[in-house]
Amino acid sequence: MINMASSQPPLENSEFSTVSVQELIKDPNITVPNSYFRPDQEPPKLLNGNHYFPAIPTIDLERLVSKEQAEFELAKLESTCKEWGIFQLVNHGVSSSLLEKLKFEIQEFFNLPLEEKMKYKIKPDDFEGYGSVVRSDGKLDWGDKLYMTTNPIHMRESHLFPELPSSLRNTLECYFQEMQNLSRKILGMIGKTLNTEIKEMEELFEDGMQSVRFNYYPPCSKPELVMGLAPHSDATDSVWIPVSILPEALAINLGDILEIMSNGLYQSVEHRASINSAKERISIAFFVGPKFDAEIGAARSLINPENPPLFKRIGTEEYFKSFFSRKLKGKTNLEYMKIENGEGMHHNI
Repeated sequence: MINMASSQPPLENSEFSTVSVQELIKDPNITVPNSYFRPDQEPPKLLNGNHYFPAIPTIDLERLVSKEQAEFELAKLESTCKEWGIFQLVNHGVSSSLLEKLKFEIQEFFNLPLEEKMKYKIKPDDFEGYGSVVRSDGKLDWGDKLYMTTNPIHMRESHLFPELPSSLRNTLECYFQEMQNLSRKILGMIGKTLNTEIKEMEELFEDGMQSVRFNYYPPCSKPELVMGLAPHSDATDSVWIPVSILPEALAINLGDILEIMSNGLYQSVEHRASINSAKERISIAFFVGPKFDAEIGAARSLINPENPPLFKRIGTEEYFKSFFSRKLKGKTNLEYMKIENGEGMHHNI
């Protein structure tokens, strides 16, 4: 999964837990501890009694860069960003062998003894590392995670990426390079659909904030009582759509920052991670954000007297501080960014 222009990380500056769910489930008699208990989650809804909603749209990168098919695929990308905020990317150019090797290496990491993984534990007053973050409602996600900033390189924490097993580290370096190249292409195409100036997109995202998160979701005999990752956007109504991704496709989520940049034309998608009753699940999320010294707001080329800004314009650092101060629930921070009753109309256009 790639989260484009995300407010990442979708974690809160709160207490962290060194309790491993992977270790908890080794007890065959385990019941769901109260700290993980979430009985109020909404199940996926059905259409016509027994049919799920349609699969999320598929975008073909080869067609996007093809002279003959680019116009059609760009129009498809535009409508998908407006109506869905998520799509499957196929023919993306990232080798299947690299992705399979990465999956294997991450599985090997989670298979390490707990004392080895604890070398990377989340430190007090931090959110990077291995462990689980206690949400502001006191609840824990049913899963173990390793989260790291990967770019700019000088912001990598010394006890995390540099200390990973060499095989995982080398594979990740290849993966990061592929994701950077791919992200640049996708953001460029999204900019085209918005008719924004190329320079504006480059100034915002070139050498921007990037991070990665590995998720390990163990099975749970009562999956309806737990949540792998609480609902958040990175809106829709209350209907949850199960996502089934094509083999070798990458799931691309539009984050809140792209919704802001598009001045509400495109939507970030609210998403969550549910749990399987019988199988474990591992996922990899790569987050792409703006430069730390950039400004976040509607693209200036989109704003005019007939289309005034819907969101505030603030610095990236201030934006992240606001994000971290809010509960991970739906689109809380996006609502905070909205301009109300003429507020913010003094911003230069």
